This record gives sequence, structure tokens and C-alpha cells, in this order.
Amino acid sequence: MLRLEGKAVVAQGGGPTAVINQSLTGVVLEARKYPFITHVYGARYGVRGIINEDFLDLSQATTHNLEMVGVTPSSALGSTRDKPDAAYCERMVEVFQRHDVRYFFYVGGNDSAETCRIVSTFAEQKSYDLRVIHIPKTIDNDILVTDHTPGFGSAAKFVVSAFAGLDLDNYAIPGVFVGVVMGRSAGFLTATSVFARRWPDDGPHLIYVPEAPFSIDRFLDDVDRVYTEHGRCVAAVCEGIVAEDDVPMLLKLKEVEERDQFGNLQLSGRSTLGDALSDAVKARLKIKRVRCDTFGYLQRSFLGVISEVDASEARDVGETAVHFAVHGKKNGSVAIRRTGDYSVDYFVTSLESVAASTKPLPKEYLKGTNDIDESFKNYARPLMGPMPLFDRLIAPTVRVK
Repeated sequence: MLRLEGKAVVAQGGGPTAVINQSLTGVVLEARKYPFITHVYGARYGVRGIINEDFLDLSQATTHNLEMVGVTPSSALGSTRDKPDAAYCERMVEVFQRHDVRYFFYVGGNDSAETCRIVSTFAEQKSYDLRVIHIPKTIDNDILVTDHTPGFGSAAKFVVSAFAGLDLDNYAIPGVFVGVVMGRSAGFLTATSVFARRWPDDGPHLIYVPEAPFSIDRFLDDVDRVYTEHGRCVAAVCEGIVAEDDVPMLLKLKEVEERDQFGNLQLSGRSTLGDALSDAVKARLKIKRVRCDTFGYLQRSFLGVISEVDASEARDVGETAVHFAVHGKKNGSVAIRRTGDYSVDYFVTSLESVAASTKPLPKEYLKGTNDIDESFKNYARPLMGPMPLFDRLIAPTVRVK
């Protein structure tokens, strides 16, 4: 059977994750097995590296080096927030033609899938035979079609560990704590904080996600109720929460807005939301000990809190992408299908089915406006793997004399 001969290019786009390099390693090691893939190049800093012809020849990287990079968090090739338009993507195809690149693997989120779609279209218009495969990654878990996204499980494991520790701290010195978690439009990552609960009165006592409209007044009533009942309150809040008029709460709390090149509101890297909610609690409820933290980038590439399942599947989607490109002879996005409890298989879906769209947390996982249903645990538990152990002292109190 005739094979498409030429070079392969792999790039990483968008926010890093703890396991994105597993996908990179999977692509490179698998592609190097095929003699008709003559070289494997890595584009530095995402698609910008393609435009600038800034490539590393990963054909010459040692297997040991690639394996060590695979277990290292963040994007080894560097990433980008560039938003390629039609002209940008056309230049990418021109670079591919100059270098005889016949395989393009892009590890990224839904915006990266859109880039793949445009590149694929231009290559077809130019009658240039190019295999374009999108490899999913994002801690937000918001890519359509796929059951879940590599990167989510490890970030979720960090969020659970963080809230379990913060709740232990809050139990020792009671007060109100607000933790702000990443998630532009979807509340999957924030929802996983529910796993931090072991005892009936464990936090987070309140969980807020974008899929349930947020009200400051209702939030304060919730905090007041929990604080009255337990003498303390821990709340997990998604950075992308929206008001009942569907306007992001951050816009209601801050007059000047900042947006990235994709037109997305800049939510991460600041404590505006957490500070505003904490200040409201102090002002309205007169509670003195109120603290907040914005987890920010800590969630994405935290070394040492990595889900083994997440790492394994991130490697699999990289290797499978090469299989689809070589044997499937069609462009698309790799997707994960859950087949058992717990097992998965992989398939290729069209780029159009995932490009530039987001998947929300399903409504059945919501419990009112401030909590997550227990059924969500069945979905998320296998993706994180074993969690750290913790307990409370169990001993009788001594009678007062």
C-alpha cells in the first residue's frame, strides 16, 4: 500500500498541562517508526514557530530524552496564544510545502482544532496532500465529542488535593475561605472539588460553576447559612461564573476589561473575583476571618500531582494520532470513548465537530445553584486515580471538672 512520504511537524498550543508532553512524546516516538515519515520536526512556540520556520529536528532527539520530557509538565516546545486567521493558516501551508511536510499534529484545545480546520481547508484548496490531526488537551475538559480531555485528570487531582488541605486548615482555624478555580466557560474542574469532602461537614461547602447563574446576594445568603451551621465556610468558585443576565461576574466587578487574541475575557492571573467576594462577605456578614486564593497557573503544570490515567491517555492520543494519519488517511481530531468501568478506546472525529466550540458541564451534574451532584463522581473519579489519604482525630472528650 502506497504511503504519503514526507516530514511531520508537531506543535503545542494554548495553556500547558501536566501531561501535554506525553502526547508530544507519543507523536514523535510513533512517527519515527515509519520510514516514509522522513523527519519529525517540533515547531517552537506553537503555530508561530511554523510561520517563523523555527523548528527542532526531533528525529535526532534520544528516546531517553523524549521519555523524560514526557513525564515533565508544561509545553516542552513552548506554546502560543496567537489566533491564526485565514492568511496566517495559508502561510502555514506554504511553509509546509517548502519543507515537504505531509503530516501536521497540533496538540491543543478547541481553538487549536479550529486552526487545524482552516489549515486543512487551505491544503485541500491548493491540492497539497497533508494529513492534519488535532490532539486534544485542556484542563477545562470542555472539548466537544470526546468523553474527557487529557490534562483534566491531573489538574483535577491538584484541585481536590488543594481543597482538602485548605479545608483542613479552615477546620483548624475557622473562618470563611473562597478558592477561585480555572474554567472560562465550563465548570468541570471546579466541580471536582467535591471530592475533597470526606466527613459530612467537610468543605468545600459551596461550589459555584458557570452553568448555574450566580447571584452575589444568594452567595452571601449561602455563606451565612453554612457559617451559622458549622462556624466556618469553604467555597469553590469557578473563575468563569456568570450572572443571571449571562454577563461574566468579573465584568460586573471590574470596569476595565482585558481580552486575549481570541476575544476571550482575561480571567486568570488576577485575584479580582476572589477579593470582591471576600470583601462582600466581610461587609455584609461582618465575619472577621475571611480569606481567598486564586489558584491560577498552579493548576496546570504542578509537578508531583499527576494522574497516572491522565498521563497514560495523553500518551495514547499522541500515538493514536499518528496511526490515524498513517492508516486512516483522513484529517480530524482524536477523541476518547468510555467503554467500561473503567476502559476507553479512541476514534477520530471531524475537525468541524470540535473546532471553536466548548462543552459545558452537563446539567444533571448540578445540584441547585451552589453544589455538585454525587453522580458527577462516577464520571470524574477514574480520571484522577488514587487521592492522598487524610483523617481526623477520633477520641472522646475529657469531662470538665
